[in-house]
Amino acid sequence: MRILIVGNGGREHALLWKLRRDAPGASFFATMPNGGMRPICTPVEIAPGDIEALSGWAASNHIDLTVVGPEVPLAIGIVDRFESKGLTVFGPSQAAARIESSKSYSKDLMRHAGVPTADYRTFSNLAGAEDWVRERGAPIVVKASGLAAGKGAVVCFTVEEAVNTIRSMLGDLAFGEAGREVVIEEFLQGEELSVFALTDGVNCLILPPSQDHKQVGEGDTGPNTGGMGAYAPVSISSDALLAEARTRVFEPTLRAMAAEGCPFRGLLYAGLMKTNDGIKVIEFNCRFGDPETQVVLPMMHDSLLDPMVTIAEGGRVKDSLARAQAGAAVTTVLASGGYPGGYENGHAVSIPSNLETDSCMVFHAGTSFEDGRLVTSGGRVVTVTATAPTLAEAAQASREGASRITFEGAFYRGDIGWRELSRHDGGPVG
Repeated sequence: MRILIVGNGGREHALLWKLRRDAPGASFFATMPNGGMRPICTPVEIAPGDIEALSGWAASNHIDLTVVGPEVPLAIGIVDRFESKGLTVFGPSQAAARIESSKSYSKDLMRHAGVPTADYRTFSNLAGAEDWVRERGAPIVVKASGLAAGKGAVVCFTVEEAVNTIRSMLGDLAFGEAGREVVIEEFLQGEELSVFALTDGVNCLILPPSQDHKQVGEGDTGPNTGGMGAYAPVSISSDALLAEARTRVFEPTLRAMAAEGCPFRGLLYAGLMKTNDGIKVIEFNCRFGDPETQVVLPMMHDSLLDPMVTIAEGGRVKDSLARAQAGAAVTTVLASGGYPGGYENGHAVSIPSNLETDSCMVFHAGTSFEDGRLVTSGGRVVTVTATAPTLAEAAQASREGASRITFEGAFYRGDIGWRELSRHDGGPVG
């Protein structure tokens, strides 16, 4: 089997790692792979967003399955283009990917489908947005409607902060085209949970839930990032909660999308908030999350490839929960100094040769080779995932692994999983 992975971040490295384990005899290819992916696949020197060139390459190289990692190629129609050439591809169509590429579309869809979510309004004019914020008060959440690399949601604790954020997005276009429209929504109290579902458009195979840490600082402080770490399992989840997510979130969403003529086939990611009023959807993504993928896939007991192929070929998966490995997984992100603001690339990265084991994986995100040296090439550079019988052991191993990787300006959060650890004092989770 010949498998192409589109994308080159930590999520895609984790997908490559898992799929290689599922199909050790397959040949793997990846678009402009990072420094960790490059030695274990055949590089394809075509940008992930160049969907015309990629579809032509995949057709001429007899690719059996393409797995699309990032949201941008999905949002610009890579699946539609590949399918028009008769290629088998895992991911949603461009129309279905709007569930992530347009927060206003996603929120309207949820309202229409009766999916529980925060109260909201959508604005493209500054005055109307400011007036609504002053009327509602704070805390309140301001989101760029378009794709903003995971950084477009700002929790504002004062009206002045919210107004300044709106002016930055709508007036100064701080997030570019993504911020020409903003969604302003009520602030939800509770704890977040990331739930992935492999779906054929009707049925869902729900993967082991996880929780990520978006803010840059320990104790979940500072600005949002693309994600500074994650862990699984999460004790606030349960089979009952996942059954609720299936019936109140995934199923009505899928029915509504099918009724609109854009059935969702691929990986649907629901960012949930567990509130006193039950679960509510914070956001949907049309692809695997990063860095959640780096803990979810090592916790998967069964094949990921089999349901991917079934969905991509137009088949049906069973409504079920994917089996999880025993124990826990924690991933810690090492980032470049200055991230999520400005940072420098090109710093030499040193990773001890004996760091990776069966229970410790280094997934590269922003690395590349320059004159034979492994160097930084992004804000999030590598993630260190450790698995262990308990969360406390996994967290310690992940931190210790992160401390052994060096590059100029490197930093990481040493408290990934802190909520869970405080609840259970490091004992078994679940």
